[in-house]
Amino acid sequence: MDKQTELEVQAAAFRRLLEHLDERKDVQNIDLMNLAGFCRNCLSKWYVSAAEERGVTVTYEEAREVVYKEPYSSWKEKYQKDATPEQLSAFKASQQGE
Repeated sequence: MDKQTELEVQAAAFRRLLEHLDERKDVQNIDLMNLAGFCRNCLSKWYVSAAEERGVTVTYEEAREVVYKEPYSSWKEKYQKDATPEQLSAFKASQQGE
């Protein structure tokens, strides 16, 4: 695969990941963190970092809007639930390397 095609395939896969996460609003960020070690906010931070590496300024909130497909505050109000004690315990354990 040539470099341009590889870049296009990677970009398409990233867009599909964002579409999938958008379709699965029921999956909370803490669930993603507990199972995969990253969440929508991590993707937003990676987006900012990738832009900066290319000399482009993108704010964290702008990146979140790309990932969440709307302002984060809106998404959070509509879809984010309070973490359960079990979710918080699993998150704490994962942060301690358990």
